[in-house]
Amino acid sequence: MLQTAEDIRLLNEKINHASGFVSRINDELSKVIVGQQTMIERLLIGMLSNGHVLLEGVPGLAKTLAIKSLAQTIHAQYSRIQFTPDLLPADVIGTMIYNQSKNEFYVRKGPIFANFILADEINRAPAKVQSALLEAMQERQVTIGDTSYKLQEPFLVLATQNPIEQEGTYPLPEAQVDRFMLKVVVGYPTKTDEQMIIRQNTQGLTAPTINPVASAAEVLTAKELVRSIYVDEKIENYILDIVFATRFPEKYNLAKLKPMIGFGGSPRASINLALASKAYAFLNKRGYVVPEDVRNVCKDILRHRIGLTYEAEAENVNVENIIDEILRTVKVP
Repeated sequence: MLQTAEDIRLLNEKINHASGFVSRINDELSKVIVGQQTMIERLLIGMLSNGHVLLEGVPGLAKTLAIKSLAQTIHAQYSRIQFTPDLLPADVIGTMIYNQSKNEFYVRKGPIFANFILADEINRAPAKVQSALLEAMQERQVTIGDTSYKLQEPFLVLATQNPIEQEGTYPLPEAQVDRFMLKVVVGYPTKTDEQMIIRQNTQGLTAPTINPVASAAEVLTAKELVRSIYVDEKIENYILDIVFATRFPEKYNLAKLKPMIGFGGSPRASINLALASKAYAFLNKRGYVVPEDVRNVCKDILRHRIGLTYEAEAENVNVENIIDEILRTVKVP
């Protein structure tokens, strides 16, 4: 939809007013999280875009702490599910329990009935648990017995997984990985940041307290505003070119990537790239998307949606290399 300069100006004012809670959340998170700004930013993008987030990184990089702390900054219900190989679907979604005195069954709801779900070490759960979680993530509802229960908004699954451990893990099926809007690879902190972490964790006896500084209503209002952010047709075509280049690289002067890519991004990649770009614009208090927004979130949207061939693995070409090459080649509007 074409918008006038006046429409954009009014939208900017609304965003400026409605995004105040983001800086309050960042201030609270900075009490316990040192550095890792990209990870925090991606968690906020997921929250504002109504998209689930998968954090991948070696143990000890504050993945779980960041998710737990983000949930604590908002007046909303939070639950943590520690995934293990012996977990059952009922442990996640709940089950029917027989009440002997009343001679009837009643529903005991599981930890999935919350606003923020921390799915810790998600790749440790077997297939049945993964499928139960899949319905909740995609349909935003849970079926127990013959009845389906809607999950309350905001509903966000924030999952962690350890990429180096293979013992007792179940690789996530492509269908489930694709349900995550963003896959964020969390790296090591800088030397300066790690020095701050050492001081923070060795000098004080009590951990800093995270206070709730935003309401669920503020988050829902912000999500509506994110949807109304303006995306020009040229930006839409840029998003489409990037995604189509993962499917048909030879049409974008990227014939050398053809043997490297087993499958490209689905339409869900295009939708999520547009939504994440809008959320990134919102975080920067803008009512319109620019190409740099798209480029900034591109890797987190696409890295789990491109399948590599054996030839790519043989030549040590990873998904990051392919996305970099696509961003270098596809024409920027």
